[in-house]
Amino acid sequence: MFVTQLKSFFWTARLGSITQAARQLGLSQPTVTAQIKALEELYEVELFARQSGRLAITDAGLRLLPQIEQLLLQTAQVEASLRQSGDIGQGCLRIGATAPFYVLDIIHRYQQRFPRVDISIVNGNSRQMIQALFEYQVDLATSSHLDADPRLSRIELGQDPLALVVHRLHKLASRPSVPVESLAHETLILRERGSMTRQLTEQMLATAEVVPQRIFEIASREAIREAVIRNMGISVFARHEASAHPELVILPLEGAVPRLPEYLYCLRERRAAGLIEGFLTLSQQRQA
Repeated sequence: MFVTQLKSFFWTARLGSITQAARQLGLSQPTVTAQIKALEELYEVELFARQSGRLAITDAGLRLLPQIEQLLLQTAQVEASLRQSGDIGQGCLRIGATAPFYVLDIIHRYQQRFPRVDISIVNGNSRQMIQALFEYQVDLATSSHLDADPRLSRIELGQDPLALVVHRLHKLASRPSVPVESLAHETLILRERGSMTRQLTEQMLATAEVVPQRIFEIASREAIREAVIRNMGISVFARHEASAHPELVILPLEGAVPRLPEYLYCLRERRAAGLIEGFLTLSQQRQA
């Protein structure tokens, strides 16, 4: 219970919101509130000041935050070691994925080889997945960012060119390919900042000196796809991420089109852990 209370305090402080902390922890808002209150009452300390309905961390809370972060990281590391200390044929493997295309094929073969291993997948952008790896929230993570941090071990899964996704009735839909200049005067739907797809798209537009008429930001690949299906704008996806749909047309972009890489990361110190090592081995076989 003590560690659970510390988690509620830590994530509320980090995210600045009980609502977001509850979502992060998979708990209800009243539960997170009650755990923080119990911690404050037990040790007679005020961790948050309630000001006009907003939470502000106190000086006491700020002093404790780094220590609690280290404790929670160590707890997560112990839990991860315990989960994977037994037979490689059973256990739980947590994977953080930015896109399903490459990693699902590996997961499928992994499940065939290790049918008693439970696999869970969480989604987010590249930076979120690497952060989740460092915080022991996942065991492996895919990311489009090339991260040279020495704490990480990396395998390249593949690369894919950017492609344009439009509604079938859009004026560009009948073309065999599209120059980047054609994106001017269009409503361009982009992922949130931190997305590698967005970063490469913005670089491509800047190189071509193209400014879309409007930028529409949506922080979900699936939601962007739904918006294009409703003809609310056009978007740029990695080619393998642009799944088929009768209302969508996927068009190659002309010229020097950026390619979106996909890497598989794990913490170097955990590379030899049984479940992780098995997944990495299958990932490398895919590249052979």
